[in-house]
Amino acid sequence: MLELGMSFSMEQLVIDNEIIEMSRFAKKGIIVNDKMMAVDAIKEVGAGGDFLGHKTTLDNVGMPSHTTVLDRQMFGGWDRDGRPDTVDLAHKVVAQALANPPLNPVSDDVMKAIDAIIARKEKELGC
Repeated sequence: MLELGMSFSMEQLVIDNEIIEMSRFAKKGIIVNDKMMAVDAIKEVGAGGDFLGHKTTLDNVGMPSHTTVLDRQMFGGWDRDGRPDTVDLAHKVVAQALANPPLNPVSDDVMKAIDAIIARKEKELGC
């Protein structure tokens, strides 16, 4: 527990952020209606037909939450890409963020509001 407070992994932060984003996506729920269930496509293609090549499937393939570091490829694609490790992918995100920091991460108005809160608390605590 002592080391937990003395070290920090930016890669773990990136991974945790992605898991949180996926959880928020799942929390929204799943829309269940004729369009989402592809009722018309099922009728059109029929039993034993090719649903993977159908326009409905292609239109909906991107609906799940998108991930950056959690690789959802099939084994063949993952293997061809060199079997990237989640931590290695997270490290690339961290390196890119450190190399390209935001120009104005917080507006002046927000900084003034934060400074006012700190000043008020310091006054209350007698600092």
